[in-house]
Amino acid sequence: MTLFILAVLLGAADAGGCEGMVEARGDQAMGFSHARTAHHFTLTGSGGTILAEARSPSDSASRDAIRTHIRHIAAAFAAGNFEMPMFIHGRTPPGVPAMKRLKDRISYSARDTDRGAEVVVETSDHEALEAVHQFLQFQIEDHHTGDSLEVSKSL
Repeated sequence: MTLFILAVLLGAADAGGCEGMVEARGDQAMGFSHARTAHHFTLTGSGGTILAEARSPSDSASRDAIRTHIRHIAAAFAAGNFEMPMFIHGRTPPGVPAMKRLKDRISYSARDTDRGAEVVVETSDHEALEAVHQFLQFQIEDHHTGDSLEVSKSL
């Protein structure tokens, strides 16, 4: 049985199924569909942002679920709890150990947008900033968002 499960997982990885697994675990953990929403991550000089929005302006169910999720994430991260991204990605994302250790040097605030919400992550600590950027770069790559891996000059 264990060999069968391993073969299925390896087959999924070979077929590009890892991305699908991340999305499936994300849908389960976050309470809204990746297909009906868009995620974006931005690196800034003071930290970055995690944005989730409904693709359709009329999708109030996704918008409301996103807002609830973003408020939960901002509070959890501020407390040093990164269980959700660890579950979604099936591993500890880069930057998380330092973000946990330096949690008192990083602020997380939730802000609503027209179609969802964002977490604004800010720090003035160099080590914490480096960890936040590692975390956000990993999110960009693992979610295949196409967002820039560089620090934004406009924010």
